[in-house]
Amino acid sequence: MTSRSEMMSVFLKGKVALVTGAGRGIGQAVALALAAEGARVAVVARSAEELSATTKLVEDLGGIGFAITADLSDPLAVAHVVERTSAALGPVDVLVNNAATVEPLGRSCDMDPGLWGASFRLNVITPATLSAAVLPPMSYAGWGRIVNVSSGLVARPATMIGGNAYAATKAALEAHTLNLATELDGTGVTANVYRPGSVDTAMQALIRLKGDGRLDQDTHARFVHNHEHGNLITPEESARSLVDRLAGNATGEIWDVADSR
Repeated sequence: MTSRSEMMSVFLKGKVALVTGAGRGIGQAVALALAAEGARVAVVARSAEELSATTKLVEDLGGIGFAITADLSDPLAVAHVVERTSAALGPVDVLVNNAATVEPLGRSCDMDPGLWGASFRLNVITPATLSAAVLPPMSYAGWGRIVNVSSGLVARPATMIGGNAYAATKAALEAHTLNLATELDGTGVTANVYRPGSVDTAMQALIRLKGDGRLDQDTHARFVHNHEHGNLITPEESARSLVDRLAGNATGEIWDVADSR
């Protein structure tokens, strides 16, 4: 009988994957999980140093990594990411939109509309733009996988008071993804949402560090409590749950890490 590992390796071997926000945390862990299964992986982040570390880890696994240093809040940078990936590795087969910002944090009445706009650009417009760019070759090939990393906050938006912009952008991202999945039905290209759970990442650390006084007291205390009491999962555990689902043909679904634990 063929094991799950053997099936995944056959399934992903030689595929080209593009992972954003891959310098650390969930994005890096997803890139490494894909590389371990035989995919050639393009990784995108703002930090060249972090990307260098990620590509080194990919190569240590015997994989092929390609680093693209880019600020995905810049529309001009976004326009070139897929082009550079395709030129270096070939057309993108798997797109994981993971890059995001939790900012701005604070009371909604104090929010700068420009900061809300920046949040929507990175968290919603960039994933949609990248998806649109990879769709023509995916549709031509009759196969592709798009996964947009969201948050369990969408199911419980009232639990992060002071994080209105983040909750709104992730809700918008999920609506976009599910609508896109319906549009692509029957093409062989799937689009799904992934809710990664409470993961021990730099974003969690940022919320604990800078959220005091910007999030409401109970919300900030919960983030601190979850860290101090070991309630966070590792990026690797969350990434494994995402990658394990790619072999299936499901589309228009909301995948939650809790469903696989």
